[in-house]
Amino acid sequence: MDTRQLKTFIAIAEHGTFAKAAEAVGLTPSAVSQQMQALELEVNGELFDRSSRPITLNGHGLQMLEAARTLVRDADNIIDTISGRAISGTFTIGSVRSSALSLLPLSIVALKADYPDLRIKLQVANTDELMSGVLSGRLDCAMVAEYSGIPSALRWHPFINEPLLVIAPKGTPQMSGIDMLSTMPYVRFNSRFRLAQIIETELAKTGVAPNLIAEIDTIASVVSCVIHGLGVSVVPWIALRDIAVPFVSAPFGEPQIFRPIGLVQRRAGTRVAIIDRLHQHLSRLSDPYGIAR
Repeated sequence: MDTRQLKTFIAIAEHGTFAKAAEAVGLTPSAVSQQMQALELEVNGELFDRSSRPITLNGHGLQMLEAARTLVRDADNIIDTISGRAISGTFTIGSVRSSALSLLPLSIVALKADYPDLRIKLQVANTDELMSGVLSGRLDCAMVAEYSGIPSALRWHPFINEPLLVIAPKGTPQMSGIDMLSTMPYVRFNSRFRLAQIIETELAKTGVAPNLIAEIDTIASVVSCVIHGLGVSVVPWIALRDIAVPFVSAPFGEPQIFRPIGLVQRRAGTRVAIIDRLHQHLSRLSDPYGIAR
């Protein structure tokens, strides 16, 4: 199977017609048609629905597209490594919707400075979708919290072990986190994310029954409610990293609870050097709670 055929096939999927794909890859429409006939012959099946205009990928074609992108990317990565040429192509990062997402923009800027020819894309999804994306090769890596269901074909490296904190408005007398939660109105982080489950489990363990004043489904909004005086809450350290407004904080949990977050990647992946560098940037930005690889 020729990677040039695969690149042409990908171009057809992205541009919608043989003619536009031919222009994109620098071939004639006739040459593109010949390449696709050869590719279909090699896989022993049709990849296009030729009954529609413009033609579209059929079920086999859609399946082939995912594999083609992975094969082309891996082939380019291997050539980069062996030849020593500048690393290029597309590097796709996945992330959960969490406070840790705020670390990625600066990390991506730093990574872009390391690899100027690299095109970096970011996709946000839930943990299961990210795991599937990394397994299939649609994602090169993904940022997720510690997760017990990581498939054996993947590996996870933490870059931060961040503490959870009880926060209260400026001027609140200094006291323990338990005392804050027991005596002041409570702004609850109400979400399906594991972080919310961790907080609720610890509250139940300590026997604290907070005086609930609000339920909010994003950490940023929870922090905003607290610093404007609505009450107290429990949030991860990352959510407070760029907050300029003064507030009072205390450790949450007995002993204090920490949440590891890391990068998951394929064990057999070919972009180890780039992922290592991204991990390095994330760890540096997570100081003093960063974890070296």
